[in-house]
Amino acid sequence: MALPVDIREITNASKRAREEREKPVRIAVFVDPDAPDVLIETVRDRFRPQSAGARLHIAMAEPGLILTLAPDADAVIALVGSGTPAMASSLAAAREDYVPTALLALGRERDSLARQLDHPVLDTLVDDDAVHLVEARLGDWLADRLSSKRLALASNFAFMRKAVAEESVKATSFQNAVIGVVAIIPGADMPIMTANQAKMLLQIAAAYGQPLGAERIKELAVLVGGGLALRTIARELLAFLPGIGWALKGGIAYAGTLAMGTAAIAYFESGADAGEVLRHATAARDHAMAEARARLRRGERIALPRAASEVTLPEHEAGNEAAGLSGPRLDAAGSSDV
Repeated sequence: MALPVDIREITNASKRAREEREKPVRIAVFVDPDAPDVLIETVRDRFRPQSAGARLHIAMAEPGLILTLAPDADAVIALVGSGTPAMASSLAAAREDYVPTALLALGRERDSLARQLDHPVLDTLVDDDAVHLVEARLGDWLADRLSSKRLALASNFAFMRKAVAEESVKATSFQNAVIGVVAIIPGADMPIMTANQAKMLLQIAAAYGQPLGAERIKELAVLVGGGLALRTIARELLAFLPGIGWALKGGIAYAGTLAMGTAAIAYFESGADAGEVLRHATAARDHAMAEARARLRRGERIALPRAASEVTLPEHEAGNEAAGLSGPRLDAAGSSDV
């Protein structure tokens, strides 16, 4: 049976994902002497490297000391209490070396803290809850600032998996929306869209540490490429709405890809293996497409989701709750290289 997408393209994408997952990661953690214990413990708990390719260096910002970075440092995470002069000087030195630097603080007002330490506001992360600060705010910041090492971050730090996977879903959904709008030749967009969806699922699987062998790649290509909903609905849109069908066509491509990616993340979060995730994710995509087509035929307005949280999974799966993943505890204290 002929595969609906180019297996060589998917195989190459799998190879790139494995290579990206194995990239080295070097993170420095600067700690104020009066940084909150709960913040320090939360960072230690989430940042234990899972491979020899990742290193975490922890150093105290002692009075009169300017902390320096190794030449291969990827990012700095600063845990701030009152915001000492030593911390301010160390942060300035890191910025001068053009190393992405995040400042974390509990119970502080962001703008005033940024001014106090002369640090960029967008790199100043504050919250009242240490877990939310690290897992949500810092996770998103790292996924954005270290985009070339997203898979390596997810591979080493479990709390990063969802943030990295969501970035892939958003990017792929947008790409497919653009393809759906600009494609001129009928059906020409389908191979590109399905290939993008296959690559997206590979990225998500890689983020969650799933194996990416040949059998899994072939299964993925068949499952993703087998869905013809995008092509069918696109034809209907152009037939029913020749004036604005192109816009809805792009929107439906976005919604279908978003539904597939969101379903994949939900099932990986709940502990499902890659084969199960692929089947459920494809079902979620096809469910979203069929629902949009039915509404179109009834003359109803098609409400496209603005975010992944608005995607509705197939009815028989809606009751499932995804369990969050947490990283192992880092027992080492003080300055250390892991």
